[in-house]
Amino acid sequence: MTSRTHIDRLFFWSVMMLAVAGYVIFLSASLGLLAAGNASFGTVALKQTASLILGMGVFYAFSRLPYALLRKYALFIMLGAIGINLLLFVPHLSLYHGGAARWINIGSLSFQPSEFLKIAFIIYLAAWIQFAKDKIKSMKFGLLPYIVIMAVLGGLLLAQSDTDTLVIIGGTGIIMMLIAGMPIRHVALAALVMAIAVTGVIAFRPYALQRIKVFLDPSTATQGASYQINQSLIAIGNGGFVGRGFGQSIQKFGYLPQPTDDSIFAVASEEFGLIGSSLLIALYVLFAGSAFRVATRSRDVFGGMVATGIGALIITESFMNMAAMMGLLPLSGVPLLFVSHGGTALIITLMAAGIVANISKYRK
Repeated sequence: MTSRTHIDRLFFWSVMMLAVAGYVIFLSASLGLLAAGNASFGTVALKQTASLILGMGVFYAFSRLPYALLRKYALFIMLGAIGINLLLFVPHLSLYHGGAARWINIGSLSFQPSEFLKIAFIIYLAAWIQFAKDKIKSMKFGLLPYIVIMAVLGGLLLAQSDTDTLVIIGGTGIIMMLIAGMPIRHVALAALVMAIAVTGVIAFRPYALQRIKVFLDPSTATQGASYQINQSLIAIGNGGFVGRGFGQSIQKFGYLPQPTDDSIFAVASEEFGLIGSSLLIALYVLFAGSAFRVATRSRDVFGGMVATGIGALIITESFMNMAAMMGLLPLSGVPLLFVSHGGTALIITLMAAGIVANISKYRK
């Protein structure tokens, strides 16, 4: 498999602009940690800088690794990702945070296994679609295999209390299967099964039900369950049209919970206003649009499906975060990719972008 061209320039620059914009926003948001007194700005900034540098190295490496190898080893990649997630249930390895064990802690290193699972799922599903081809329209080769793999991943993720990742993976898979040609009635049935599963989780898990109640009426318990969304809306409103300016957010100094994590979009909106937040949204749209363009130009079905899945995954997860901060969706706890604090998410996101960059080199 030989390439005849270079990386798609539009996609490359969309990745670079998001990475730089995210880093600048993070540095500004992390100033709020100084007021909290639980971490130094220098330490947090250094970790994010190291993650960005490592992530860029990973992006470069995967942009040169022929993506055909991913198809060859798709099953092993999927099994490896499931195996890593199973380590969460090994005593003394899992790290509890926010009432859930979603991180593996080995010495001074901690990472979130579900980030690997997202990309592994896309690679495996794309390989299956390539294998099934026209048979994807049948129940046996389309809907049934999708439901089986989602049942396996659903059990694994719900055991981690990670409903958000399940929704993101399931939604990404439905988009991939729809584009691959699965009949609308099968897509609707898959979406219905997922909706029933998520509804069941909400009904039997108090924390999930509380999110829905807060979403429906954020004016209740403003010092309790609704505190974060209310402080987020205050921050976004304070930003106005042009924003307060870099580093000038008030809400990040002891008011807005998790200013470098879930709430970072609210900080960005306060400092850069409607103009800045709209430009950030436009960068995500540009990223997804250029990834989908890579998909349409791919030489084979596998490459097209991987690029589609990665584009859909990143824009879906990022928009879930931003919509939650604006009160348009229930609070989810998913990071704003390229921007939020978290070395694993940043590195894996850049790895995924590197895969799409490599696919863009093998055009029709």
